Amino acid sequence: MIAAVFPGQGAQKAGMGRELADRFPVCRDTFAEGDEALGERLSQLCFEGPEDRLQLTENTQPAILAVSVAIYRLAASQGLQPSFAAGHSLGEYSAHVAAGTISFADALRTVRRRGRYMQEAVPVGEGAMAAVLGLDADSVAEACAEAAADHGVVSPANLNAPGQVVIAGRSAAVARAGELARARGAKRVIPLAVSAPFHCALMKPAEDRLAPELRALAAHDPRIPVIANVDAEPKTEASACIEALIRQVSSPVRWEHVVRRSVAEGVRTFVELGPGTVLGGLIRKIEPGATVLSIENSQGLEKLPMVLAESARAQ
Repeated sequence: MIAAVFPGQGAQKAGMGRELADRFPVCRDTFAEGDEALGERLSQLCFEGPEDRLQLTENTQPAILAVSVAIYRLAASQGLQPSFAAGHSLGEYSAHVAAGTISFADALRTVRRRGRYMQEAVPVGEGAMAAVLGLDADSVAEACAEAAADHGVVSPANLNAPGQVVIAGRSAAVARAGELARARGAKRVIPLAVSAPFHCALMKPAEDRLAPELRALAAHDPRIPVIANVDAEPKTEASACIEALIRQVSSPVRWEHVVRRSVAEGVRTFVELGPGTVLGGLIRKIEPGATVLSIENSQGLEKLPMVLAESARAQ
């Protein structure tokens, strides 16, 4: 079985999607649909930048979503029929568009506001995130708990892969948790250049603002199960999908668990659709035996028929 997976914030780069839009009408049409939904030239921002505008969270999120959906539609037109979908943080919205839970236009407008609300939840400079490398998740959680006692909110935000956990919270608390993680044996602690401390309790105001808007969307039961970030459980009903998206804002992204649950459900092939190859790299760390294909340009797309044929033979 195949899972379609979609990247989150951090994968953005000026020029993303342009080559495929130039070559394939389905991609070109998707970007035109996105421009119309937002009432502005989102496509131009994806294709040309500038980088400083693309890095603004309220622009980054719809831009990555548009690229991911365009590439998914292209891959689907060439035979991709996943049995499951999942996405990393923002990417979970792309997964729900692919699964038919919510419309592309609604998803674009929602993630634009999601980005704005997350940015506004914590004043710039008061929050931080850092990647802790080479330390198990339980030890990272212990370091965060110890730091939080004296310095305020800090907790694991992205459980990305074995030995790779991102933490988020108050700036001083993140710095202290990093020191404690190093004392516990972390190989490296890398501060991340982000505009807000995502996926921690400081995001609760953003979650509360977004919740009624998500619940007001026209949502449908997904055509294929979407494995949620919050609990790594396959969601098959519209209401459960929406509630998972709401909880996701202030909850950790359990990406390692999402991948392992996919494999437990029978997935052997993962196709990453969108800018970058970060998820593919994480999946290889989590499940070295899995087949992984990342499609962000025509070179990746050219490998799709072979991967589909291999997956069909393995059934």
